[in-house]
Amino acid sequence: MSVLADLLSTVFERRYFTSGAPDPRNRSLEELARDLLGSSGEVSGMALARHMLERYAGLGDDEKAAFFGFLARDLSFDPEAVRTALAAFEADPSRTTYDAFLAAAEPSRQELARRLNQVPGATGQLVAMRADLLRLMREEPGLGVVDLDLKHLFLSWFNRGFLVLRPINWSSPADVLEKIIAYEAVHAIDSWDDLRRRLAPQDRRCFAFFHPAMPDEPLIFVEVALTRGIPGAIHDVLSEERAAIPATEADTAVFYSISNCQAGLAGISFGNSLIKQVVADLAQELPDLRTFVTLSPIPGLWRWLSETGRALPDEPQARRAIAALYLLEGKRGDGTPHDPVARFHLGNGASVHAIHARADLSPNGERQSGGVMVNYLYDLAQISQNHERFAGAGRIAASSGVKSLAASADKTE
Repeated sequence: MSVLADLLSTVFERRYFTSGAPDPRNRSLEELARDLLGSSGEVSGMALARHMLERYAGLGDDEKAAFFGFLARDLSFDPEAVRTALAAFEADPSRTTYDAFLAAAEPSRQELARRLNQVPGATGQLVAMRADLLRLMREEPGLGVVDLDLKHLFLSWFNRGFLVLRPINWSSPADVLEKIIAYEAVHAIDSWDDLRRRLAPQDRRCFAFFHPAMPDEPLIFVEVALTRGIPGAIHDVLSEERAAIPATEADTAVFYSISNCQAGLAGISFGNSLIKQVVADLAQELPDLRTFVTLSPIPGLWRWLSETGRALPDEPQARRAIAALYLLEGKRGDGTPHDPVARFHLGNGASVHAIHARADLSPNGERQSGGVMVNYLYDLAQISQNHERFAGAGRIAASSGVKSLAASADKTE
């Protein structure tokens, strides 16, 4: 049906552009944007939107930056109109005055994005457009207002209620498997054989969120190892020589890699919902699973050591202790954990469970944290309580062993 609808819309668009309407090829992208905002017909709007997206895709960075500058400058709201509408609402807080205020306060670039999104496949193109914007903002921070509007729309469009959880396995379509290889951001997948080792054995799982408007593009995925006991090193999980076990014999689910796939969806959080959904699904499938943990990197450790003038000890126990101190006491200016992975898992309600030296001997593992890794524990009975305490008071849940390690590091400084 979607193919038929797309075909029919293309036919109608061709009729539109041969019916005396202005040829879009003779108009600038900025003029097309104003035309699209002023269009009232569905066919004309679809045609203009499709042509705008095709035109944008062919732009270089300088032209894209100029287009975003136009959106920031010329498609904003009118402050005076907002003040007038707000005054009217304050004087008479009715449905009519509130509606007028909302209309005045919304930048027209938001409506432009909505109209662009009516084209089949446009959602993915708009996500790619925001990826361009985020990259160009590094040199032109004034474009940030455009990003705020796109992020506002994406928060609604990519609401959890629209997301679909799908298992990824060795039988999944090849184009999806290729994207898993490309998007893996924690432990690089070196080959198809490497991917097969992560997906084919019955003690391995992979799950991804998809959106109906981007059905072949994973948004985020998590790789899971089903094990006996909690592993303390990533090479134990990924080793070519390891012996697979029947899934029914596993007592632990280890989330060892979580990768966001779309740069244009930065700041749109899926990980919280993903982990909780996967935990629920695995617990239902395999009722003998008792423990749900991560085996996570500590990517901010080296930077924190540099900022605080500390050194990373050579001795493994001392290295574990300094990592524990970092995870429990290393904070940013806003009082939240310095480490981005810690912020994510602790915010989800996990606790710092165990720390392992010589756990990731890859070049990336050594570069990030001197090979140290951490288990975050998702205790189903404690997740809500841990989350509330962390969100409300910044309290970090941790095992007694990790607390002892951090205390021992404090004493040696």
